[in-house]
Amino acid sequence: MAKDKDMKPISGEPIEVDGMYANEWGRIESLNRGDIFPADPMLGTTEWKLVSYKAEQEPAKEEHHDHQPPRAHVDRGDK
Repeated sequence: MAKDKDMKPISGEPIEVDGMYANEWGRIESLNRGDIFPADPMLGTTEWKLVSYKAEQEPAKEEHHDHQPPRAHVDRGDK
């Protein structure tokens, strides 16, 4: 019996988890849940392996400069 009983997804099957996937030739693709695993341009139908999960949220971008806190807007009424 084979040691690896894990059935890897193949081209044409739906993607169940957002993440970075590698195929048999090492091509890495960012794939999204609900899409279909693509065929490799050279290999054709191929197996895919999840190599990393996508981050659930991107880290918030800091728009502050020189480590200064943002200033509050003050309405002076002088329009």
